Amino acid sequence: MMAKKSLLFICTGNTCRSPLAKALTEAALEAAGVHGWEVVSAGLAAHPGMPASAEAGAVARDAGLDLTLHRAKPLSAELLARAELVLVMTAGHKTALLSGAGGYKYKVYTVKEYVGREGDVADPFGGGLASYRQTARELHNLVNLLVEKLNVK
Repeated sequence: MMAKKSLLFICTGNTCRSPLAKALTEAALEAAGVHGWEVVSAGLAAHPGMPASAEAGAVARDAGLDLTLHRAKPLSAELLARAELVLVMTAGHKTALLSGAGGYKYKVYTVKEYVGREGDVADPFGGGLASYRQTARELHNLVNLLVEKLNVK
């Protein structure tokens, strides 16, 4: 059996956007019958072991997903090296990541950049549930585009 390719989502704290993107992507890959990808998430400034935020958990449940077992993990050199594709939430994340790991430029994109869109995925942290719902909707749309692209590759 071929080894799975690793898709790594990165945000700041690994408690909101990247765990949501991971869960949405896993569900979308499954629904599309796309196999061969392991989806992972990490944060540039994550506190190891932190659970997903309550709001991220709530919007995940609304989408039929479960983040209760998620625990934040900081980005490691190993995760970065193993990933076939690294998708970050903002241009700032991309700049910060590549300033210390420029050799990976060929596989690091913002989520929107990778699917032909512009801009950042807004950080809902500290906002109300409405902010999280908006981010979840945005990620859902982006993930659908992403899975279409991965399915073609």
